[in-house]
Formats: sequence, structure tokens, C-alpha cells
Amino acid sequence: MTSQKKSAKSQALLKIGLALVVLVLINIISIRLFGRLDMTERSIFSLSEASKKLVGSLDDKIIVKAFFTEDLPPPYNNNRRALLDQLNEYKAYSTGNLQFEFIDPTGEKTEQEAQQQGVVPVQVQVVNEDRFEAKRAFMGVVFLYEDKKEVIPVVQNMSSLEYDISSTIKRLTTRTRKKVGFLSGHGEPGLNELTRVQQDLSKQYDVTPVDAGTNPVPEDITTLIVMAPKTKIQEAAKYNIDQFIMRGGRVAFLLNRVEADLQQQFGRRIDVGVEDLLENYGLQLNNDIVRDVQCANISIVQQQFGFQMQSQVPFPYLPVVSSFSQDNVMVKDLKGLVLFFASSVDTTALAGKGLTAEVFMKSSTESGRKTETEYFPVNPLERFAPADFLEKEIPLGVIVSGEFKSLYATKPVPQDTSAGMVPNTPPILSSPRTRIILIGDGDFARDQYLSNKDNLTIIANLVDYLSDDAGLITIRSKDVSLPPLEQVSEGTKKMIKYGNMFLPPVLVLVFGLVRWRMRKARRKALEIR
Repeated sequence: MTSQKKSAKSQALLKIGLALVVLVLINIISIRLFGRLDMTERSIFSLSEASKKLVGSLDDKIIVKAFFTEDLPPPYNNNRRALLDQLNEYKAYSTGNLQFEFIDPTGEKTEQEAQQQGVVPVQVQVVNEDRFEAKRAFMGVVFLYEDKKEVIPVVQNMSSLEYDISSTIKRLTTRTRKKVGFLSGHGEPGLNELTRVQQDLSKQYDVTPVDAGTNPVPEDITTLIVMAPKTKIQEAAKYNIDQFIMRGGRVAFLLNRVEADLQQQFGRRIDVGVEDLLENYGLQLNNDIVRDVQCANISIVQQQFGFQMQSQVPFPYLPVVSSFSQDNVMVKDLKGLVLFFASSVDTTALAGKGLTAEVFMKSSTESGRKTETEYFPVNPLERFAPADFLEKEIPLGVIVSGEFKSLYATKPVPQDTSAGMVPNTPPILSSPRTRIILIGDGDFARDQYLSNKDNLTIIANLVDYLSDDAGLITIRSKDVSLPPLEQVSEGTKKMIKYGNMFLPPVLVLVFGLVRWRMRKARRKALEIR
């Protein structure tokens, strides 16, 4: 072997050795450092700042056991991969306080362990030799922290995976839970009519009814929800709500100004007794119902050709709200909220009160209002004209912040002995800095109206926002579903269609002609030589 060949071989070995050293160093560094390039518009495949902050502030170890059957068919194998990626990212930001392991429950011992921990087997369909078969699979996660345990029995909804994990970690590590109260005693929907809302809120809060007519709002209530009362709120309850705000409590007023009945095809105005209380805080719920071109459909039955036909028709009195404040974390990521016979809100009375208001949701640019004195006809087959939708961005929800003055600074304190009122302490006349919310619809969070995802999301976000727990809002509102295709004109569609049909063959033809001309030119050059 010549010296030149020996030198070339030595150089090749040296290069291979250097490459191996570089790979080893990269692996060592990657174990300690984590990075991810997420090029989606809102970084939907990366942890939000709230999750990073949550897991980065852990003061003790969290052990995560993922009981996940291996070799599952699509889409379940993708779920396993997504869970693994997500847990790797949590681990990277936990400064060593989150550890996880994947366990394949194939044996009797591991299956028993999974079920003892609360992970139950599910049946999934697999294709085996061109036949569908049911396979028993485990797809759950167990979180262990100190002496507490939380379980996600089945990982199947990838769009809420980060929220499920972060909310689970938050529940485990929170020492004391805040309490949310729902006003009762005036025809409001009971918690049994708000099962999905209660179920969602109960993950982070203690949820309880509050009867403010007989006793003050309890001191441990952080946020009070006044939702769709049907009868008049008496002075004693109104006083207790006012004093709750004066103590720094936060209140969401979700009120119906009009109670509508589609079967009877009319609505009637209702007075719930808090009109003067709202006016004192600079707010007013107008005596109207808002109509909007951007609206939900309703099912109606019509007689056609001797048959009863059910059809879906747009109903402008069910506005689909998509105009949200992009500066407010509570709503900025929502897509569309369906309201039911909503009334507009007015903030003109805020002038001179030293309070700040933010209208966080509005109707579309093609909307209007029906204003009546007492009764509101609501015919599903009503024909609307363009003149009915000449208003733009009618306010439907508002947040008011600042230091509020008590209604009872200029009004006698109620002395309702029958309700056990008779306060033995003078009223608080002004509040520390706090906030209240007014939405002109009290029905959007009822169970029967929660087919629209954002209706549930906004009530949870609203409670988080009022309870100073806004961190999970940004995670809950994340939408990792594929965005809808952008709408284009018919001309653009045809151009794309025929472009896809004819452009590739034309490009191949042009490329062939260019190559042919180049070869011909080379042959001529060789002949000349």
C-alpha cells in the first residue's frame, strides 16, 4: 500500500471519528437542552407559556405513568406519539421535577396495575387479514404527586391534550381551591341544569349555589355568577350582591332582558330587579333583542306537497358572535359563540364614575335590533329586509373595572326582617379595585345549548378571568384542529383546477425541449471541433 493511499485512509478514518464525536456531543447536549420549531400560526403544537410556567414552578417531583398499549393501529398510534412528544416537552421545562415512563400492559401483572391505578381497558377496531377485529387496549395516564393521584383514563382528544395535562398538574399541586358561587332563589337554572358547566369548573374550583336573600355572600366565594334569574331579585339579595362587590368580589351578570318562547312565537320583557344596581355601576341592559345576519339555524316543520318536511333555516335572533376583543385573553381565541335572544348592553352611564369599560364581544357588521315595550313577536319564518341589518358591532358583553361605589351610599339599607336581613354592621361604601361582567344573554351556558364548543369554553374562561386564574385560558382556548380552507371565488377555483391539470405536463414538455436543445447544441460543438 502506497503512502498516498495510507494517508487517504487515515484522513477518512479521522473524518469518521470526528463525525462520531460530533454526534455524541449533539446527543449529550440534546438530553439537557430542549428545542422545538413550530411554524403553525399560533404555535398550536408547542406548550403555551402558561404550561411552561406551571411545570417550571413545581416544588416537588411529579411521576407520570402512561399505560399505553403498543402497536395500536391508526389513529391510536398517533395518539401515543403525540402524548410522548407532549410529555417530553413538559419534562424539558420542569427542571427535573417531572419524570414519566411508558408501560405496555401486555401481561397480567401490568394489566392489573393499570386497572388498580384507574386506567381501564377500551375496545378499539383493528384490521387483521382484511377483517375488522376488536382489540383490548390501554390508553390512560396516571399522575402521582406527594400522596395525591389524578388519572386521565383514556387519551383520545388530542385537541385538549395540553389542557388535560396542565389542568391535572394544577389540581395536584394546588393547596387550596377557590370557590365559585351561582346565585339561586330567583328562577335561575340549578346546577343540575348546568351539569357540563359544573363538571368543567369542578376540575379547578369548588362550585356551590348561593342564596343571597337570607345571608351575605360567603367570604370564601371568589366569583359569583348571576345567571338568568326569572323572578325579581329582592332588595335583601341585591344588597348582599352589592356588598360582595364592595369587599372586592367579582360578579358576572348573565341576564335575559327578554324571555322568548319559539313554540308560542313571542317573547316578553322581564325585569329582574338589578337594573338600578347595574346603572349604579355604569351599565344598562337595553330593552331589545339583537338580530344578526351571522346566525345559527333552527329546525322547523313545514307542510309541503301534502307532507310534513323538516328543514334548517337561519334565525337572526340566534346571533353567532365572532367579533371578540383581541386584547382580552378571555375571548381572543374563540371562533363563534351562539347567543339566544340576546339584548344589547349600554355603557353611557359610566361617564364620570372613574371606571373603565371594555366591550369584549359584539354583533357582526350586519345586525340590528327589535325594540318593543312589552311583547316581542319572534316568528321563525319572518322575512327580513336589508334595512333590518344596518347596524354594526352592537355591544353584547362588557367588562367594567375599577373602584366601585355602593348603591347603598345614597339609598337606605334594606331592613327585611322576614328574610333575616337586618345588617348589624354599616354598609361598605366603596370597593377595592375589582371587576364585573355583563352579558345580555343568560341561556348560552345551559346544557341544551352547549353543542357549540365555544359556549362552554367562554363560561370557563370567564370564571378563570374573574378569579385571577387566567393561565389556563390560553390553553383551553387552543384549537389544534385543521383551520378551514380559505374561501375563494369561482374564477380562482377554475384557475387552480385547470392549472393543476395542464401546468405539470407543460412544465415536463418545456423541460424536455430545453434538454433536447442543450444536447443538440453540444453535438454541434463537438462536430465543429
